[in-house]
Amino acid sequence: MKIERCEQNPILVKNKNNSWENLCVLNPGVIYDEKQKKFVMLYRAGGDDLKHKISIGLAESSDGIHFERCSDNPVLIPESELADGECLEDVRIVQIEDIFYIVYAGRFRAIGKYWLPREEYIKLYGEPKQQEGAWPLFVRNNHTVSYLAATKDFREFIRLGRITDSRYDDRDVFLFPEKVEDKFVRISRPKCRPDETCKKPSIWITFSDDILEWGKPELLMQGEEWWETERIGGAAPPIKGKNGWIMLYHGVERRADGKEIYRVGAVLLDLKDPSVILARTKEPIMTPEEDYERKGLFGECVFPTANIVKDGMVYIYYGCADQSVGVATVGLNELEEHLNGCMRSRE
Repeated sequence: MKIERCEQNPILVKNKNNSWENLCVLNPGVIYDEKQKKFVMLYRAGGDDLKHKISIGLAESSDGIHFERCSDNPVLIPESELADGECLEDVRIVQIEDIFYIVYAGRFRAIGKYWLPREEYIKLYGEPKQQEGAWPLFVRNNHTVSYLAATKDFREFIRLGRITDSRYDDRDVFLFPEKVEDKFVRISRPKCRPDETCKKPSIWITFSDDILEWGKPELLMQGEEWWETERIGGAAPPIKGKNGWIMLYHGVERRADGKEIYRVGAVLLDLKDPSVILARTKEPIMTPEEDYERKGLFGECVFPTANIVKDGMVYIYYGCADQSVGVATVGLNELEEHLNGCMRSRE
């Protein structure tokens, strides 16, 4: 199977004229709006300020490749007095009926220039310290908590609140694009494990009768292969295929020199019970190859956060080295055939 990178990559880069996005743009949520006949992108953006607050910008495209910014201002702004705080990161979007639901990771306070070597980071910010006082755990430790917002037009947004347990430092969270057996479905990757039998950050699945209130997470999958030894996490809301839900995920390998490498795999989940894995790729389907993927704020990183099916093609949108946005394409039939060849025994 061959995934084709777009010749125009990276398709979205930093904008030096806007202070909130003059350093990096990355990890976008993308949806195809049938009413507007447009691809709509919400992208993570950061400026070259010491705190490195993170905002969400808006861009649109008619062809899924050439995106134009809709404003010189972000559409979701970090606000220190709110629980989702100073970092709004890694958007994933689904449309359920006429509402676009937006899941994003939030931190109570900005963590600064996280990509710097530890020695340089300590010189700038000092040793990380817990927030003093009788604060909740996520405030004391500045854990990531994942939040839900909603919109009908991508101009006005309602910030609905958190949808993950604030104790578990949870991110890489997204919803399925429709209910399954009359349940909402959520994928997440808690860093602080809710089950001590899971030794490293892994992918969990949770079901809900109400999109804000969730049941007990179940372990869906852990790292198994050589390229996912450090951790794995969900990439983008899944695609409903002929034989199951097609879900991309990222795997992280830590080399002997300490450098982490982010690659991409795919898994096929049962249509009626997505906690059942039908197929899983043994080898990555994407790995950092191009300069814009290997060099950046966090090099050697391809990080998908959206996949859109249009005219039989899957558009995979991804962050490139925490610096810019790229897109790659593959035929839906080709992707399904590849996963069919990875089918697991149902015994």
